[in-house]
Amino acid sequence: MFIRRTTIKSRETGEPYYTYRLVESVRTGAAVRQSTVLNLGSHFEVPRPQWGPLAQRIEALVAGQLDLVADGLDPAWEALARQYAARIVSRRGAATPRAAEPPPSDYQRVDLERVDFLRPRCVGAEHVALVALCRLGLDVKLAQLGFNRHQLNAAIGAIVGRMAYPGSELATHQWLTQRSGLGELLDYDFATLDLNRLYRVGDRLLAHRATLEAFLYRQECDLFGLAETITLYDLTNTYFEGNGKGNAKAARGHSKEKRSDCPLVTLALVLDASGFPKRSEVFAGNVAEPGTLEQMLGRLSTPAGATPPTVVLDAGIATEKNIAWLREGGYRYLVVSRERHKAFDPEQATLIHEDHGQCIRAQRVLDPDTGEVRLYCHSAAREDKERGIDGRFSARLEAELRYLAEGLDKPRRVKDYKKVLERLGRLRQRYARVTRYYDIRVDQDATGTRATALHWTRSVPTEQTLPGVYCLRTNQTDWDEVTLWGTYTMLTDLEAVFRSLKSELGLRPVYHHKTKRVDAHLFLSVLAYHLVHTVRLQLKAHGIHLSWESLRAQLDGQERITVVLHRDDGKIYHIRKASRPEPHQAAIYTALGLPHLPGPTEKTLVDPAATQM
Repeated sequence: MFIRRTTIKSRETGEPYYTYRLVESVRTGAAVRQSTVLNLGSHFEVPRPQWGPLAQRIEALVAGQLDLVADGLDPAWEALARQYAARIVSRRGAATPRAAEPPPSDYQRVDLERVDFLRPRCVGAEHVALVALCRLGLDVKLAQLGFNRHQLNAAIGAIVGRMAYPGSELATHQWLTQRSGLGELLDYDFATLDLNRLYRVGDRLLAHRATLEAFLYRQECDLFGLAETITLYDLTNTYFEGNGKGNAKAARGHSKEKRSDCPLVTLALVLDASGFPKRSEVFAGNVAEPGTLEQMLGRLSTPAGATPPTVVLDAGIATEKNIAWLREGGYRYLVVSRERHKAFDPEQATLIHEDHGQCIRAQRVLDPDTGEVRLYCHSAAREDKERGIDGRFSARLEAELRYLAEGLDKPRRVKDYKKVLERLGRLRQRYARVTRYYDIRVDQDATGTRATALHWTRSVPTEQTLPGVYCLRTNQTDWDEVTLWGTYTMLTDLEAVFRSLKSELGLRPVYHHKTKRVDAHLFLSVLAYHLVHTVRLQLKAHGIHLSWESLRAQLDGQERITVVLHRDDGKIYHIRKASRPEPHQAAIYTALGLPHLPGPTEKTLVDPAATQM
């Protein structure tokens, strides 16, 4: 075998370009002709000095001489040689026809000393993700939107890659071509997928964002019988690795990952009570959370005659302006109140929840002026947590105050009255959580320029600052305490959604620079989350309550692999099939109703003598 380069003119521009083929000489009677074994395409990047060794290595692999390394072949091209050899074997060999039922036996005489195993490719997470995608009908929908075969498989590869191996598009491309068996499950060769196509398919998915989000949510409602009674809304942000100058939305803001050194973009999500996304949008990194509510919810249509869903918001978005907008729009709402006064009376409260000795008590108060209900809740666990945090912050603050006070009598320490006040101002800002409990005074000398003493006292928390108490505000006056509190706890599930997106599905960080590419990167994570949440809800119905990260770890290890068997007549069997799942993997497949062996079993018989000249 050898590699040949051919010059071809483009039909569109007339410009010449090169295409590459793997060619072999074949004897036909008394004549010898050259036959194309494999078309290597126009993006073949192997340097010319490596063509000969590469062709020799491919020929050795096809002939079953797995240990015969060609002289001069750079190890960097070994994986490419194995990839090309596998494609040749699958095309050239006499494949065993697939029967409706497997034969009872298939005995062969083989050389046990020459049994080899080739091309292991992971298929566990891919198997689960692909079935979820197909059950939601996403593959059919993309085809209806005009995605051709290559675009469809690239889109599936990008979405499943974000689930199974989250990272950048470059990392996904390497995973698809070098580690994953997804292509075999799709009957598509990802080795021919150009990296630019993977980038472009993200742009194409983003162009259909509204259509795809509406379609997926309808499918999820049908699959799980969901009722649109609750809408949750929140935002998170992600940071750039780089300066983000090419992105119009990149801006400095409050990073939820404490990355104040990086520009940010913000992802907003509207979800239902089950945690399925109904809509997503990407905003600037410095966007104010309250200002996005009307833009997001205003685009969600409610069927004529139907009651708008109840909107659940945390304190960051529950401004008076947003609450007024919800009220004017006829929405029911349940929000975490921003008010500092917490008029909780233990004598008037009732027990609404108890679990492992931890109690939640709530006091329901009707506001006659607004007609709203205030639900003051006290959590014993939350009180313990807040007291612990306050204790640590108080200890740090008092240590800083002592250091500042002791320095008033020591050389080379701060004594200037104004500078002492500046230090106290910074301490109040740093420990704002607990400084409200402290009365701090500074004495000064007769000139008013030097501080002479520092005094502080800590007051006992009053009802207004009672640890463990929070207030919920709603116009759902018909709901009792248990219903109100149970609905509020859905915000905890919303936080779990963001944790999944950020830690499990590659939302952070962003390596792109263009605005559209960044939006596409975030939208891929949202699409992946649709599938992840579908899988997790199905498993929960069977008692499997695992995070996606844990599921992915459990599914890791099942692979498709090629077994090479040398027969006594010189012919070689290549058998490709999936390994048997471990018991914990089988339990997941059984719960989801999936076959335990992803992909078909392929038997290919190769006769090395028939390929020789």
